[in-house]
Amino acid sequence: VGGSMIKEKTLQPKSGLFVLLVILPALLAVGLFSLVTGVRASGTSATATGVFFALFCFLCVLLGLLGLFAVSPNQARALTLFGRYLGSVRTPGLWFANPFAVKQRISVKVRNFDSDKLKVNDLEGNPIEIGAVVVWRVVDTAEALFEVDDYEDFVKVQSEAALRNMATQYPYDAHEDGKIALRSHTKEIAAQLKVEVQDRLDKAGVEVLEARISHLAYAQEIASAMLQRQQAAAIIAARTRIVDGAVGMVEMALDKLGERDIVQLDEERKAQMVSNLLVVLCGDKSTQPVVNAGSVY
Repeated sequence: VGGSMIKEKTLQPKSGLFVLLVILPALLAVGLFSLVTGVRASGTSATATGVFFALFCFLCVLLGLLGLFAVSPNQARALTLFGRYLGSVRTPGLWFANPFAVKQRISVKVRNFDSDKLKVNDLEGNPIEIGAVVVWRVVDTAEALFEVDDYEDFVKVQSEAALRNMATQYPYDAHEDGKIALRSHTKEIAAQLKVEVQDRLDKAGVEVLEARISHLAYAQEIASAMLQRQQAAAIIAARTRIVDGAVGMVEMALDKLGERDIVQLDEERKAQMVSNLLVVLCGDKSTQPVVNAGSVY
């Protein structure tokens, strides 16, 4: 194409119903009349002329039938004549165009592509399995037919390539607050995947309506190790919250005791009280208290 892309242009064909119900019956009637007149004629040249004209009318009827084509809803026809793109017809109905034009059918319906489960490495180098669903449709029939060899296969290959590329840009899990990860930021990842796929499919006349992750998991060889890592991270996060709460409660208890002048504790007793309260508040199991019936000191 010399570097320039073929863009879709609208073709306005003639009404197929008018051709089918008016023009073709008229040609057929004229041809039959000429054939009958020629056969009944007394001269040889008159007979030959009538038969020839009848054959010509019948040939026109045959070409007229070849020129008829139908367009269904959510379907388009791209017309080419001797290698030259004439235009596309999207309006549903019965139409008539040049009988020698090739009329290629192409669907403009919304379609889904469900990718295979791809094995890639995330940003941190961990092997993961990932799959995606891409919702797309053809918006430029000329580009879809003439700019790529097979636009359906092109959508499949480029969608999987975009998915692989995007998966390497993010970690599977976010170990820092505010960091985008594949598992925790589904909306952001879906938006980025849509942009990645659309950039690759622009040249094929395809619009990406939606792209989202449909499968995400660690690869089998590291799945058990990563499960233990997630469990450990969850335990650490829980313990951190428990300790923060316990320290706040101990601080509040000491402040209340000092404000109300209930008991005066030296630094050693304060340390012992802090230790006991932290054990009670942070322990996994319920504690067994020991009652001191004697003096505090």
